[in-house]
Amino acid sequence: MTRRRKTEESGLLRQLPLALLIWGLFSVMMWVPAAYALTLNDHPTSRSFFYSGILGLVTVTTIVLARAGRPSRHGVLGQLAALLSTFALLPLFLAVPFHDALKTTSFLNSYFEMVSAITTTGAEMFPDPGRLSAPLHLWRAQVGWLGGLVMWIAASAILAPLSLGGFEVTAQGQPGRVLVGQGESVDPRGRLIRIAATLAPVYAGLTLVVALLLLAAGDPGLVAICHAMSVMATSGISPVGGLSGSASGLTGEAILFLFMFFALSRLTFSSDTAMRGHARLDEDPEFRIGLLILLGVPALLFLRHWSGAFEIASGENVTLALRALWGSLFTVMSFLTTTGFESTDWAEARQWSGLGTPGMILLGLSVIGGGVATTAGGVKLLRVYALYLNGMREMQRLVHPSSVSSATGRNLRIQRDGAFIAWVFFMLFAISLAAIALALAAAGSDFETAMVLSIATLSTTGPLIEVGAELPIRLIEMPAAAKLILSGAMIIGRLETLAFIALITPALWRN
Repeated sequence: MTRRRKTEESGLLRQLPLALLIWGLFSVMMWVPAAYALTLNDHPTSRSFFYSGILGLVTVTTIVLARAGRPSRHGVLGQLAALLSTFALLPLFLAVPFHDALKTTSFLNSYFEMVSAITTTGAEMFPDPGRLSAPLHLWRAQVGWLGGLVMWIAASAILAPLSLGGFEVTAQGQPGRVLVGQGESVDPRGRLIRIAATLAPVYAGLTLVVALLLLAAGDPGLVAICHAMSVMATSGISPVGGLSGSASGLTGEAILFLFMFFALSRLTFSSDTAMRGHARLDEDPEFRIGLLILLGVPALLFLRHWSGAFEIASGENVTLALRALWGSLFTVMSFLTTTGFESTDWAEARQWSGLGTPGMILLGLSVIGGGVATTAGGVKLLRVYALYLNGMREMQRLVHPSSVSSATGRNLRIQRDGAFIAWVFFMLFAISLAAIALALAAAGSDFETAMVLSIATLSTTGPLIEVGAELPIRLIEMPAAAKLILSGAMIIGRLETLAFIALITPALWRN
């Protein structure tokens, strides 16, 4: 009887459209901030989330009944379209309780907040933490956490079969086309359910571990939970304005630093998407190039600040030197994984040496981004590695023009056209960056502001808006057109341009 019930439930899940499943999940999760607000005797906020959750479930149930017996006919590409609707249209619904509970802002600002959260960008429309109540802070972190979970699952279940999201560098198929013989085209919904059942407990379990460790380190419950969800989703959302308002101090930063490694390579939590080559973490090129950047950039920054400290005769202060080194190490790791948390010791480097730290470094790290099939954004380390191998090969051909290369241990996972496809993506990223910057300039932004905002949104690293420019950028003061442009940029950055091209290609839908 139990097996029969599980079979019926699995059959029901296979018939439900992906967009409705996600909508229903977010509707149920609205009751979490509703219950939290009720414990704080904040009844208006509790009602806003409780009634919105009921409205969402009623709407989803109605649509499911109307579509009974009509399963999706578009396979994996239809799931990709559902993923786009999740990032673009679902925030309209998620903004309803946020706007109703806050009451002192426009619906456009609320929509921007929800797009920023669900795409794990973490750009704050309200940088002052006191502007939002505790349940609203929890809701922002929760939406970011669920958005990270959706991307974690979608990377393996949707993007990998379509050779998108960085998998085009290693996959044998063409971007946007399902690999023949892999089984994805036979039962894409079954693959989605199987991967979700495998990864969701891991994601939730890791978040719980981080939250418990932060609680033990001294953070209050809300701060510990929000920071735990933010570091796993790489959203950088904080209810206290960042780590400077955290009570856990250096211990809390060390905990977050360790769990940021999950955004450097998918092999840190799963090996189901390792198609060819090494499945060991220590041999994974993404993880190794991530470690190289993580160690190299802080070392160069430390030497730069040490030279400045030596000139002002404070080079013998070992404590300040170590704090400056840790601040650089943590902040580099945070922006490389597109999380965006800034270490409290990041300012110690400037205080120690009297030299500023260019925001250009953080912008470059965010553009590189983290690993494929993780919650990190950016160009991705695997594409950077493919371009590096191609550059090394071209340098060898300058010396030995007639040499012939073969697949060795270093490039076994990279397909023959992998570097070319990586270069195409990088050019598309650059074109998108230029287009968004021009659009923002047309909306009234200056050059520096437009560039920082474009990189922050396309790389899904919202905290760059606060630290990337010479002065923090106030999003709430920007015109409505600029906010809509930034919302679109965050969606493009989360889903990536190759996925958009696949969605608008008629030939792919006819397959």
